[in-house]
Amino acid sequence: MSLKFRFFLTLLIAAALAVAIPLSCRKERTPIVGAEPETPYGAPDDTMVRMMPYRLSPRASEARKYTRRTESVKKFVQKNWRNQQETLSFLIAQDGKILYEHYQGTADKRRDIKMAADTPLHIASVSKVLTATAVLELIHAGKLELDQKVNTILTDFPYPDVTVRTLLNHRSGLRNYAYYLDVKGVWDKSKAISNQEILDLYIKNKVPLDYPNDRRFTYCNTNYAFLALIIEKLTGLSYADAMNEMFFKPLGMKNTYVYNHETDRKKIIPSYFANGTEIALDHLDAVYGDKNIYSTPRDLLKFDMARYSPSYLTPELKKQVYVGYSYEQKGEKNYGLGIRMIDWVTGQHFYFHNGWWHGNTSSYVNLKKERVCIIALSNRYSKKPYRVKLLAKLFGDYPFQMGKNDELE
Repeated sequence: MSLKFRFFLTLLIAAALAVAIPLSCRKERTPIVGAEPETPYGAPDDTMVRMMPYRLSPRASEARKYTRRTESVKKFVQKNWRNQQETLSFLIAQDGKILYEHYQGTADKRRDIKMAADTPLHIASVSKVLTATAVLELIHAGKLELDQKVNTILTDFPYPDVTVRTLLNHRSGLRNYAYYLDVKGVWDKSKAISNQEILDLYIKNKVPLDYPNDRRFTYCNTNYAFLALIIEKLTGLSYADAMNEMFFKPLGMKNTYVYNHETDRKKIIPSYFANGTEIALDHLDAVYGDKNIYSTPRDLLKFDMARYSPSYLTPELKKQVYVGYSYEQKGEKNYGLGIRMIDWVTGQHFYFHNGWWHGNTSSYVNLKKERVCIIALSNRYSKKPYRVKLLAKLFGDYPFQMGKNDELE
């Protein structure tokens, strides 16, 4: 064998090794459906799903209207929140540009903390939008399927027909855990209950479904408490850590966190009755997924913007999010996958989610067509945050009925 040929052969072997070694060391991105994590709630691996920040480019045709709309929004807020004792954390944005924000009232009377842009409030059932988005991202990543049976993921789940989809759209037929725990002897209400303990109770007591799976819509917090367990099973992280890794850290949501009943009780901004009396925590306050995220309008805007990214879900999956699933009864109101909706006969669609927990009320509005985000939070009980949906009329043909204080100038 000539020296020249040996040199050439050596180069070929070296090149082959350079390709083969990295390939052999590369970690396979395989789905982990139904797999027990070796170390529960361990550090995420390189297959962790993360949403990335996204910016929308302002449209010139809309930019010319920013000033006029801002004045109308400001007058609306001034009319509806004249009483400075009421608390409000409010923001409205179009194309990612904040048109107007307003913070008023005392968020925490004991510590004299005034409401501010960085004051995190309990967003109640708006938390469901984030929980649903986490599940959808895991579906998009191939870690589970939309119509996968829940009992293939959560061991001993006693309802063989219930799927991920029917948890997301509230068609599972599951009994609401809050009402079930009111049954005498089911739970000692002096102790906080966890998500896993709810599932254990349903397994142990063979709690029947209120109606067959996918028969009809009934809004039920149990669905989202169990979705949080699915997130934990598939990521190997606690729900709080999974939400941190998937959303809060990569999106820069620095004032957002999942409440921990053991460590956060003295840190949180409390909630109040309408008369200003503080509301105590109870046995349901350790349950997450259906609630228990604290956030701010600015942080939620970052989350809202990220869902406009072309890399957020496939077109087919995204389409399934924004379609109604419950048409047993005629009406305009419906529910998609983690989002409420109104479908008018005019063909206009309105997407939103409200929340209420203790004295916390919240509203998240997403005008997809006009790329508008409206967020209103309060920790002193009031239904007024739900009225911000009327501001949609400034941006499109949304046929809401207006009251005396709601006229938009």
